[in-house]
Amino acid sequence: MTRLKLGPLPDEKTVKLTVELPAQVHRDLMAYAEILAAETRQAINPAKLIAPMLARFMATDRAFAKARRKIVPKPHSPQAAE
Repeated sequence: MTRLKLGPLPDEKTVKLTVELPAQVHRDLMAYAEILAAETRQAINPAKLIAPMLARFMATDRAFAKARRKIVPKPHSPQAAE
């Protein structure tokens, strides 16, 4: 079995966003959806893969995480204030 980075997709509230993709990226997205559908035995809408792919990309980008910590500090937890 193929070990893809994405697993089953969560059902969450969404925000509509329109994007244009290069043809090759669209073909790859279609292929990824087909492989994931075969692996999970679920029909997969390729458009639904874009958000989890972007989230995964940003979550694993160390330079982004470092820069984000500089501009968006984590809020203090209530326990830390006690």
